[in-house]
Amino acid sequence: MKSKSKNRGLWVLAIVLTFAFIIYQRATGPTYPHKGSVEIAGQTVDYELLRSYEVGKNATVEIDVPGKDVSGVFTYKRYKSYDEWTSVEMKRDGKTLKAEIPMQPSAGKVEYFVELKYAGKTISLTEDPVVLRYKGVVPKPVLVPHIFFMFISMLFGLRAGIEALFKGDDSKYYVGVTLICLFIGGIILGPIVQKFAFGEYWTGWPYGTDLTDNKTAITLIFWLIAFYMLMRNKIHRIMVIVGAVVMIAVYIIPHSARGSEIDYTKTETPQTEIAE
Repeated sequence: MKSKSKNRGLWVLAIVLTFAFIIYQRATGPTYPHKGSVEIAGQTVDYELLRSYEVGKNATVEIDVPGKDVSGVFTYKRYKSYDEWTSVEMKRDGKTLKAEIPMQPSAGKVEYFVELKYAGKTISLTEDPVVLRYKGVVPKPVLVPHIFFMFISMLFGLRAGIEALFKGDDSKYYVGVTLICLFIGGIILGPIVQKFAFGEYWTGWPYGTDLTDNKTAITLIFWLIAFYMLMRNKIHRIMVIVGAVVMIAVYIIPHSARGSEIDYTKTETPQTEIAE
C-alpha cells in the first residue's frame, strides 16, 4: 500500500514529464513558427516565420525592422512542384516589412525565404527555405476534446509506467484510462481532425506515411498488449514499462512530421515536357 505522499510524488513526476514532452513537441514540430534573430543596420532583428496557416486567405510574413533604409525580398515557390522561384519586394508598413504567401488548398505547401538588404549587403534569415503548409479549419468542438484526450492519455500512460517501475498495484487502472483516452482522442477524434484539416480521415499505414497516424496506431497496439498481459497477470509490469517507453519514443518524434501534403509534381507536367 503506497503512502499518500509517495502517490502525490509520483503524480507530480508524471505531470512534469507530460508537460516537458508537450513543450518539446511545440519546439520541434514542423508546423510551429521558425524563430530566430539577425544583426542588421546595427540592431538585432527578431523574426518569426510561419510554417502553418489555415486556408481562406494568404498567410502574411511580417518582419519588424524599424530602419526605413532596410528593405526585404520575399522569394517563394510551391513545395514539390516544377515552379520557378518568384521574388518580390516586401512592402513596408511603418516599422514592419510584409509579404503574402499565396494560398494553397488544404495540405498544399509553399517554400520560401526572406532576405534583408542594407547598404549593399544582403542577409538571408535562414540557410534553407522555410516550408508553410495550409490546412483546413478544425472546429473547436472537435479539436479541443482531441487535444484533451491525447493529453490525458499521455499523462496516464506515463503514470502507468512510473507505477510499474515503483512496483505499485494500480498499473491496470492507469493503463485502462490510457487506452480509453487514446482510443477516443487518437482513433475516433484524430481522423475527424485530419479530415477537417487535410481532407482525409487516415493517411498512415497502409495508405500513406503520415507519422502522426502511424504513431497513434503503434502506441495503441502496445498499450493493448500491456492491458492484456495485466489481465492475465496483475503484477506483470514489463509490458507496462515497454508501453510507456514506446509512448515516450513516439512523442519524441515531432508532431505532424511527414504529414499530409500535395505533391504538385504528380499532378502537373514540366514545361520542358510540354515543349517536347
